[in-house]
Amino acid sequence: MIRRQLLSKMPLLFGLTWLRLRAAGAQEATPRKPLKVMMKSAWGSDDPTRASFVFAHGLALADAGHEVQIFLTGEATYLMRDTTTKAIFPVGWPPLSEMRDKVVAKRIPVFS
Repeated sequence: MIRRQLLSKMPLLFGLTWLRLRAAGAQEATPRKPLKVMMKSAWGSDDPTRASFVFAHGLALADAGHEVQIFLTGEATYLMRDTTTKAIFPVGWPPLSEMRDKVVAKRIPVFS
């Protein structure tokens, strides 16, 4: 971080302001390409917060414009059952049932 700040001020120190303007324009012109992300989880109902990671992070990535897929293995496959999902309340996040409904509404593929 400090190196980037120092290097961005180097043209100003040597009186080359045209170089700085050209570099700033080049950075703004490059659009960001959406990522294709597959998230995997094996955490089940024994640890509700970790079990919810894949859904919370998948929703955040989808909201940012990325293409997300969720892959559940082992104990995590039970998270797609209604009775299990309604019983999971992660610390600091909404209930898993809410997040799962949002995942379904956004048409994020979930493989188990």
